[in-house]
Amino acid sequence: MAEKRKGFGSTLLLIIGCLLPLIFLFLLSGMGINISPWIFLLIFIICPLVLAKLIGIEEEKKPETEDIEQERALKEKAVRPEEAKEMSDLFSWDVFFLKRTEISGESVIFEGSLKTKPESALETLRKRFNEKFGKKYEVLLQQDNDEKAVVVAVPSKLLPTEQTASPSPILNIILFAATLVTTTAVGASHHGVDLLAEPLRFVEGLPYALGIMAVLGVHELGHYIAARRHGLDTTLPFFIPVPFGLGTFGAVIQMKSLVKNRKALFDTGIAGPLAGLAVALPILFIGLRYSTFIPGDTGAGMNVSSSALLAFLAKLSVGEAASASHTVVLHPLAFAGWLGLMITALNLLPIGQLDGGHIGYALFGRKRSEIIAHVAFFAIVMLGIFVWTGWLAWALIIFFLSGFKSMPPMNDVAELDRKRVVLGAFTFVLLFLILSPMPHAFQKALGLHCPYV
Repeated sequence: MAEKRKGFGSTLLLIIGCLLPLIFLFLLSGMGINISPWIFLLIFIICPLVLAKLIGIEEEKKPETEDIEQERALKEKAVRPEEAKEMSDLFSWDVFFLKRTEISGESVIFEGSLKTKPESALETLRKRFNEKFGKKYEVLLQQDNDEKAVVVAVPSKLLPTEQTASPSPILNIILFAATLVTTTAVGASHHGVDLLAEPLRFVEGLPYALGIMAVLGVHELGHYIAARRHGLDTTLPFFIPVPFGLGTFGAVIQMKSLVKNRKALFDTGIAGPLAGLAVALPILFIGLRYSTFIPGDTGAGMNVSSSALLAFLAKLSVGEAASASHTVVLHPLAFAGWLGLMITALNLLPIGQLDGGHIGYALFGRKRSEIIAHVAFFAIVMLGIFVWTGWLAWALIIFFLSGFKSMPPMNDVAELDRKRVVLGAFTFVLLFLILSPMPHAFQKALGLHCPYV
């Protein structure tokens, strides 16, 4: 338990390190002081790096006697050879042909080869272990570095346990209400309204607030419903309110139990982005009708062709009013929809603990998904250097808060069916359409009248 609290504290410090530059910029802008984007980016990079270094120094100062005591405690808790032998006797040639047994602390690893389908093999072994040892051990079916199946017996006390009673939703409701207030205030500020001075004009902030809350809420509810369908224990969404910027840092749910297999991992990961996208697209489509399209690059908005999906929706929404050379000043409702698309795109990046990381793991497995994650991260850094410096900020956040590894399911051997593979490929096509500019050839085909061809 102490290790878990320590890990949470370190993560919390890194989150604060990422947020400090944003708070710093907000305070300066309130004082009428503008700073160079490059100086801000430098501060954004330095803050979490310094905190990470300090955390590392504190860990290095840990007394050597503490390490010795921990090592002695692990040896005392290690599985006895006699008990490991009793476990190996539970294997049979028709389920899992056992070749080698290895004791790893409190766990035991069994190497060999599957002789039946992964689902039935795991179910048979779990039943035998429960009959022999009760609930003392949980049986997992994993892959080694050579992508061969291995069975791992892990003490149940080391794994998350499902809660019998649902926690009170009071905190979820309070955070939801607080986020609705902060996003309404930000939406009103888009119209030049200060709700502290004119609280009765809160209605002007509702289009943005309700739009962004709908996207975030439906996104997390998609995760929640998919997790529940697979029997996973999870919390309701926690919204994160902030009194500046976008009015929120999004919403999260917390998984309380292990994911059973790759299908559950895939379904839970993909449900959020698709559900959020189903809300963001119509919100953006409607909001574009109330947005302002200005000929040329005025610097007051965003270029219509900066995103392939945005250009397509603009053409459908306003027709001839959308030209590839136009700048669109988004209505607050359209801005909420556009943020929904960006939130979806960021979550679909195939990296670590992001939704795309879970989808990539379910599709390609542990080894290949980690390679893809490193390639995707490198691509983000390159985009940050050569296209838009904001990608560097996102790369830093992903590096510290997500990492490159996704949580493996209990059954990490059974592969996905064809329908899920096709759906996974479709989501990454959506990622490309959101982030990539509209090619000139397609601009002409859509009737966007690009002036450069």
